[in-house]
Amino acid sequence: MNTSTTHRKITHYALLFLLVINYTCYSQNILISSQNTPEEPSIKIDPKHPNIVIAASNIDNYYLSTDTGRTWSIHRLSSEYGVWGDPCIEVDTNSNFYFFHLSNPLAGGNWIDRIVCQKTSNNGATWNNGTYTGWNGTKAQDKQWCAVDRKQNILYLTWTQFDAYGSANPTDSSTVLFSKSVDEGTTWTTPKRINTVAGDCIDGDNTVEGAVPTVGLNGEVYVSWAGPSGLVFNKSLDGGTTWLAHETPIDPMPTGWEYSIEGINRCNGLPITVCDVSNSPYRGTIYVNWSDQRNGATNTDILLAKSTDAGNTWSAPIKVNNDNTNTQQFLSWLTVDPVTGYLYCVFYDRRNYTDTKTDVYVAISTDGGNSFINKKISDSPFIPQDDIFFGDYTNITAYNGIIRPIWTRLHNQQLSVWTALLDFNTLTSSIDEKTEEKDYITMETYPNPATEEVFVCYKLPKKSKIDIVLYDASGKVIQTILQGEIQEIGKHLQKINLKPFDLSAGSYYLELKINDKIKKSRVIVIK
Repeated sequence: MNTSTTHRKITHYALLFLLVINYTCYSQNILISSQNTPEEPSIKIDPKHPNIVIAASNIDNYYLSTDTGRTWSIHRLSSEYGVWGDPCIEVDTNSNFYFFHLSNPLAGGNWIDRIVCQKTSNNGATWNNGTYTGWNGTKAQDKQWCAVDRKQNILYLTWTQFDAYGSANPTDSSTVLFSKSVDEGTTWTTPKRINTVAGDCIDGDNTVEGAVPTVGLNGEVYVSWAGPSGLVFNKSLDGGTTWLAHETPIDPMPTGWEYSIEGINRCNGLPITVCDVSNSPYRGTIYVNWSDQRNGATNTDILLAKSTDAGNTWSAPIKVNNDNTNTQQFLSWLTVDPVTGYLYCVFYDRRNYTDTKTDVYVAISTDGGNSFINKKISDSPFIPQDDIFFGDYTNITAYNGIIRPIWTRLHNQQLSVWTALLDFNTLTSSIDEKTEEKDYITMETYPNPATEEVFVCYKLPKKSKIDIVLYDASGKVIQTILQGEIQEIGKHLQKINLKPFDLSAGSYYLELKINDKIKKSRVIVIK
């Protein structure tokens, strides 16, 4: 078992104390850790308990939050099989979290000779030693990812196998493998090759990589990857027993999946595959997100294709970043909210600069990927240096309007990983960041999800009349908190005690009215 070796946590009450003393709202950006050179982060919300969030980063770091990502504790993972990077965090229907990673066995094995799965059943307090799949001698197992069938609680895992990692020998090849577990990661099926066109072993454009699986409405397993045939797709309708005889092409990726970005050690546009399992109008749609340089080496773009017929045909690429500049957008990750069907894509972006200053953006689509709005979510830019490894991916998780991206920041030679406290209402506000009105309403709610109390933060540009009303999901008024109260210019913090209302678990809305302007925020109550 593994226990924490490093611990840093700001308590809920201490944070509230700081809020009151400083008379200000909490920062949107949250530093998770700058310890142990973190990069390649992964993050997951437990849908059954959205206050529980677990994240991880290279090479053996993991982070625990019990307040939807506002505060974090820092830990290190260990296993006799070695913990050697490419972290992937998943959670099953029984609230077991899994940390998938590469291996470097302490004894009796070779570097990255298997894919390891470690499990926690107590929200990260302890982890088992792990199980593994893919071990078959000297071949290298790399860049794995997992998806959970939430109807059957089955774990599906895909990754790349190299005959000899980095080899230029034409007799050595790379393939995409699949394995599954039906017993919560205790055992794994014998890996099955699911690609017909092999790649080389150089770890470049002609290597098959980026196999990220997802699960369809009826348990279908969908996966795409990039390689010598461009961007391709495969699927299984029987839990991974059989697959299409040939991959289905999605896009030729004319400049390949490997590319260069100034200031970044190495960069790629490997695909992410997700499926909408919500009850939205776009239910069942499969989306694949990637990036490439088809528009020029200095104009990398974030792209998306979708299929509404179970992967048989695919749309032309849709541009996700909505700028019209000749600048770099790179290293994206896509998720779909399983409750609303809304798409959220996180990526790095240089649209606001002429040098290597880098922001983090999230793009949101509420119409099935037909259009996106973009929001800058990083508080300040960073300037990376290519002599420090930056990592190969970002990540993002969403559930019922709670969105938690995670990204790496490299500034002044210091690596760190961050998240942002985002919700659907904040991200989709109609205000244009570049033409923000001075009297536009800014509103935050904390904690969210809430149990016994919630705080409303807002800023007044002038002396104003304030109304705050709590509604249920149907729009019925539960309580008027403030009515016609005159408040002075500045930042305000209103505490709302929820206990007298005896609320059931679910979604509620707080309406803030400042003079004649109104803003609403969803509040999720948990028990």
